[in-house]
Amino acid sequence: MSVKFDSQLQNLKIELTETQKQQFDKYYELLVEWNKVMNLTGITEYEEVNEKHFTDSLALVKAIDVHNVHSVIDIGTGAGFPGIPLKIAFPHLKVVLLDSLNKRIKFLNAVIEELGLENVVTLHGRAEDYARKEEYREQFDLCVSRAVANLSTLSEYCLPYVKKGGMFVPYKSGNIDEELKQSEKAISILGGKLVDTVKFELPGTEIGRSFVKISKIKNTGKKFPRKAGLPTKEPIS
Repeated sequence: MSVKFDSQLQNLKIELTETQKQQFDKYYELLVEWNKVMNLTGITEYEEVNEKHFTDSLALVKAIDVHNVHSVIDIGTGAGFPGIPLKIAFPHLKVVLLDSLNKRIKFLNAVIEELGLENVVTLHGRAEDYARKEEYREQFDLCVSRAVANLSTLSEYCLPYVKKGGMFVPYKSGNIDEELKQSEKAISILGGKLVDTVKFELPGTEIGRSFVKISKIKNTGKKFPRKAGLPTKEPIS
């Protein structure tokens, strides 16, 4: 593990054991190895992966106290961000990783096995479909997503998974003020409430990040999420 990554984690007040540091390095090795045969990430340089994937995933601590979270679902997890870094750094978490591409799920299963992670479940499929299943609907303290989608659309995919009293925190970049305004109605319709937006730069970089804190204040109506494709084509407005 690099000195730079270590100092970025110190900045976030995260301390890792030797085992956890080794898990991050192993994760990096697997990412680069598998990336040769499938498109997992455009970023493969060691320091960059540490910064733009690992530190970025863990920066969630700027928005919420992860120690108070027990169950988390990561929607559109891709190569496992932010779900796996959060699991490595906070082993108490019960984590569900959902992605629509089966080859990514195979990669994630290999990572989970190689790193010896427990209480991590991978799901292959669409967010709209799993949100209708009793064992996943409104079952989580926290839903996170680094997926690139309009906030209204993302809220329709994610809020149905969050239990009342829980939180949905999407990872956003760039200027999101206009997007926030446009998504307020959708968030409200889906049972959420915009609590706060935490804006910051990744430690030691000029990369702007925003965490949108959305609290689940009432149950999501049964008709949401709508059928596949609609949340993207016709966001609630």
